[in-house]
Amino acid sequence: MKKLFIITSATLFFLLVFLMVILSTVGFETNKFNKFISDKAIESDKNVLLKLDKIKFKLDIKDFNLFLETESPELFYKDLLIPIQNAKVYLDFYSLIKSKAKISKINISSEEVNIDQLKKIIIKTKPSNLNSLIINKVQNGKLVTNLELYLNDNLEIDNFIARGKVKKLNGIINNELSLRNTSFNFFADTSDILIKNIKSEMDGLLIKGGNLQITRNQEIRLKSDFSAEIKINKKNINNYLPIVKNIKFINQEMNFNANLDNFLDVTFDKTFKVVDYIYTNKGKINKSFFKFDKALKNSFLRKNINHFYFKDSNFNTRYASDKKNHIYISGVYSIDDKKYQTYDFKDDFFKETSNINLDFKFSEKLDINHINYKKDDGKDAKIFVNVETKKNFINLKELRYTENKNLILIEKLKIHKESISSLKKIKVKTFDKNDLNNDFILDFGKKIKISGNKYDATNINKFLNQKSKNNILKKISKDIEIDLKNIDTPLSKKLMNFRLIGVMEKGKFVKISSKGDFGDNKFLDISMKNDKKSKKQYLEVYSDLPQPLLSEYTFFKGLSEGILTFSSIIEDKKSTSKLIIENFKLVNAPGAVRLLSLADFSGLADLAEGDGLSFDKLEIQINNNNGFLKLNELYAVGPSISVLMEGYKEESGLTSLRGTLVPAKNLNKFLSKIPVIGKIIIPKDIGEGLFGVSFKMKGKPGKMKTSINPIKTLTPRFITKALEKQKKSK
Repeated sequence: MKKLFIITSATLFFLLVFLMVILSTVGFETNKFNKFISDKAIESDKNVLLKLDKIKFKLDIKDFNLFLETESPELFYKDLLIPIQNAKVYLDFYSLIKSKAKISKINISSEEVNIDQLKKIIIKTKPSNLNSLIINKVQNGKLVTNLELYLNDNLEIDNFIARGKVKKLNGIINNELSLRNTSFNFFADTSDILIKNIKSEMDGLLIKGGNLQITRNQEIRLKSDFSAEIKINKKNINNYLPIVKNIKFINQEMNFNANLDNFLDVTFDKTFKVVDYIYTNKGKINKSFFKFDKALKNSFLRKNINHFYFKDSNFNTRYASDKKNHIYISGVYSIDDKKYQTYDFKDDFFKETSNINLDFKFSEKLDINHINYKKDDGKDAKIFVNVETKKNFINLKELRYTENKNLILIEKLKIHKESISSLKKIKVKTFDKNDLNNDFILDFGKKIKISGNKYDATNINKFLNQKSKNNILKKISKDIEIDLKNIDTPLSKKLMNFRLIGVMEKGKFVKISSKGDFGDNKFLDISMKNDKKSKKQYLEVYSDLPQPLLSEYTFFKGLSEGILTFSSIIEDKKSTSKLIIENFKLVNAPGAVRLLSLADFSGLADLAEGDGLSFDKLEIQINNNNGFLKLNELYAVGPSISVLMEGYKEESGLTSLRGTLVPAKNLNKFLSKIPVIGKIIIPKDIGEGLFGVSFKMKGKPGKMKTSINPIKTLTPRFITKALEKQKKSK
């Protein structure tokens, strides 16, 4: 009995195992459920028609669940055939025991579906943004999917799982950009969408190894990471210009080559409004360059900068909704694609505020004429800049320039709307061929103090005579003190122990008292007073050496020796000035020599090119009205020649002069014949034999045209001046 039980049990066990193997592999073919499944499909949706041929009854060992499987069923949706490769219908085991079959899950595996077929299906479904995107933007491609539908008692979908693969997809982003050869794997259910192994191509952009995850709870969260190989050049840059049109330095001449890893995390609310986001990337910039729309010009640079080249540069950015953004780049750069220098750029920007740190080497030629500093091409300088910007505000926290023993340091320079509002310190120490030419400090506290051992003011007159529409110091009103032991002035003149005490209001001096020593008992004195009632300023300058003060005026080129006195009354943009120079010479003055040669004063021309023409006195009276300079009178008298001249100079540089020039020998002969000084009555016979010239000069600098006309009589005005000179000399 026991043996029979064991045999029977073993037989039943092997039969059961055999049955399970058969059901889990080959299955049991039946048509008993054909009508049931078709009716259930129609019951769930009247637009669905399902035709089944052969159905196999099988067992899912993993879930220990029974299911019905059919190959290539004909599924129609609104009379449109949907290509299905395989379908599995899972039946509730207990419902079978009760003879009331119930569907718990449906698994559908599609054939490879062409996008055109998918579009035909989508058109007949309920409209949505996704459907519109596929219909209008996707051109072609192929889709393979596996769909698991979990149903409740009413055959309504409680949950689903979709898996699949998209390949060879082409799509349109805009009129210029298109996706090509796009492929990815996807997984989706009611709460998550996961897209992996994204690969795609665009002109100049290759995306590889990308992933995208969308999680739907109370909020919708999108996370993505992908690698991008960027090769933007002249051939494809036009495709991207509409997208980046507001970014500076990007134009048709740009070439950008980089490999970047990108990370994106975006959170939406239920209305798909962005509530939080963060985008970061990191990677490497390969050889790239930018061509500026307009060349970068700077008075310090010998040549303009048209290009920036970058290579071997590490790149890292962050852009997020918390506004704590940054750009970090470090590598090597060049402006001519020849010599490359290291650089390190960091920009931390929050809302409208940007904090920039830039540390780089610079090997191009530099000329800082304000301090007569020059750096030769090929010498490496190190420049560090820490600056904060916000709208119209710039806070230059530190600028440090070092090259060999040279140092230029600026600390806490604040600029608001192109005007300096405050400054802490400027320190300068430079050398010219190993000789110290600048060593001073500017401290900006309650008062401005400039002190030091040396200042090279060789080029100072160039900047004093330049006119600027914007006074960058207009917000500065402070007392000022200057104490410099040695100053190099134009024409190699030395000024020692220069001291100045003054007052600056709105960027302009209103009070000055200063003195310097040229040596050999020669001095420079400058004073300015301000009359607040009349709103006039009175400027006076005395110099035992006129040349340093007049070096930038071509009119005075060749002037030597002499004593200068200058006075000016300044009212707003108007001024009335008088310049007097006494006991001086003109040596090798090109303008004077040419004028004398044209007038056929050969002896005087030779003298001007040799020892020089001596003058007892030069007096100039000038009016300046908002840039228009009127020369009311210039009168110069000397042992060899006398000159009387008038004219004007426009702001554009156009100059017009006219005057009279007479050798002193003829003039003295003429004056000696006048019996009563002050009664200028010129008889007809007195002017006979008198020789002189009248001249006119007109044009812009470097293009002056001169005309000469002989004269035999002098104007009463000229004679009056000559008589005054003779009277003073007696």
